[in-house]
Amino acid sequence: MTIEYTVDLLQQMIFQGLSLVSPLLMAAVAIGVGISLFQTVTSIQEQTLTFAPKIIGVGLIGIAVLPWMLRSSVDFTTQVLSRLAEMAP
Repeated sequence: MTIEYTVDLLQQMIFQGLSLVSPLLMAAVAIGVGISLFQTVTSIQEQTLTFAPKIIGVGLIGIAVLPWMLRSSVDFTTQVLSRLAEMAP
């Protein structure tokens, strides 16, 4: 296994991880900003108000993108396993 191959594999792994988690993070941020704006406008400063909508929203987005996440993970794993022979010294 060469240094270039290792760096390439690590870059692919980081990109794969970021691409899998980004829809969930974006949903949580968007919901959090929306709830914060609502709290600012209405002067309601309840700390637990953001928890339930975030859990529900991230759960729904997670269910919606789950097929894509699974397909992407399987494709990446298949690609890495097919290149396993290149890893041998």
